[in-house]
Amino acid sequence: MKAKKAKRRASAPLVSPPAAPSLRKLFGTDGIRGLANSEPMTPELALRLGRAIAWVAGGQGSTAPRVVIGKDTRLSGYMLETALASGICAMGGTVLLSGPIPTPAVANLTHSMRADAGVVISASHNPFQDNGIKLFGPDGFKLPDEQEAAIELLLTDPRLDQHGSTGALVGRAERISDASGRYIVYAKNTFPKDLTLKGLRIVVDAAHGAAYKAAPAVFSELGASVFSLGCKPNGTNINKECGALHPEHIAKEVLRRKADLGIALDGDADRLIVVDDAGQVVDGDTLMALCGTRLLKERRLPRRTLVATVMSNMGLELALEEAGGRLCRTPVGDRYVVEEMRRRGCSLGGEQSGHLIFFEHSTTGDGIVAALQVLAIMVREERPLSELARVMTRVPQVLESVQLAARKPLEDMPKLNKEILRAERSLGKRGRVLVRWSGTEAKLRVMVEGPDPDQIASMVLSMTDAARLDTQAVA
Repeated sequence: MKAKKAKRRASAPLVSPPAAPSLRKLFGTDGIRGLANSEPMTPELALRLGRAIAWVAGGQGSTAPRVVIGKDTRLSGYMLETALASGICAMGGTVLLSGPIPTPAVANLTHSMRADAGVVISASHNPFQDNGIKLFGPDGFKLPDEQEAAIELLLTDPRLDQHGSTGALVGRAERISDASGRYIVYAKNTFPKDLTLKGLRIVVDAAHGAAYKAAPAVFSELGASVFSLGCKPNGTNINKECGALHPEHIAKEVLRRKADLGIALDGDADRLIVVDDAGQVVDGDTLMALCGTRLLKERRLPRRTLVATVMSNMGLELALEEAGGRLCRTPVGDRYVVEEMRRRGCSLGGEQSGHLIFFEHSTTGDGIVAALQVLAIMVREERPLSELARVMTRVPQVLESVQLAARKPLEDMPKLNKEILRAERSLGKRGRVLVRWSGTEAKLRVMVEGPDPDQIASMVLSMTDAARLDTQAVA
């Protein structure tokens, strides 16, 4: 390492100090995301980001870092993968290419291979024309807001260009030939050794995404009869009328095949939606209630606390309280769930959308691992999921996402705030109101929970209408 340092091009020191999360403009709640080959999701930005990642992961030039790069099955993944790898190699780093594998597989590989950073090229549940980039640290956890903000500052610092490597110090890229196989072994090892899936019929929909190979293999190798959907990616069909966004397709197949379970993943397989044996969708809240109450009963839920976001249904909170536990809420985004879990020393958390985190097994949401924990309960208790799902009774909830004329701070929207206050006074402790801007799209999310479906639907309509008036005034 001393020789490498001595031969680097001399320049003014470049420091990546901690930066305030508020300085982030490119990074949202789950990395950078947008239309591929259009600002900001361009190969030029990816190359620059590769340089910045290598500089920070290598201790600001003190070592040549090793960086794992994984991706989903989008056509634009080739373009961004090449650009990122070029930027890392330009700074003397070694790139470890895994090809298409789930996001949690990249987190696992980064940690198990002692890499300095991990990069996932994926836009998760977005359509194929979008893409994104998210980052993991050497411990397999997503980078905190402050580190993402620091990396973002480097992208506009011209001094970064003065620290490239030349000659024999230029980095190289290597392919991890058995990346998918490593993940399959890891995922299977999260299932209890004394159990088998033999005799179960499972429909798996991988959304033509990153888990198209791994998902069917994991469940079939554990003994299940597997019927696969969404396992033929062509670069443009990821998430298209399939996977976690469209569980109605897997529901039909579960009924047709008389299956015990349907497992629907999203494009990068970090989230899970399940369909029970009756063809009914079981979302993340119910799955957390099921797993959380069992862990409480076994005295294996630290602090008797489960962590979820403000979007989780009140029914989850009530189910946990009845079992002697409690729910801690965070802002929307699985990264914030993970941060709170680490801070409180909790082991289970997730989102209504199906990002489920089991710290006993994983550092991030993992759809396949989460499904295995649910299957373990089914096998141990010898009960169908349609019966187990009764652990939680949902409070009626209406959620509306609206595209508005302009994005304004919520405190600067008086008509909307008037409707929010009116709804909160009417609901009291019987319901909740949540209004927020999307972290990945220019949309306002309005959610109301309460005992009367017609009443809460009317409240949501009043709020969205008020929000339109507030934003039209400045459009």
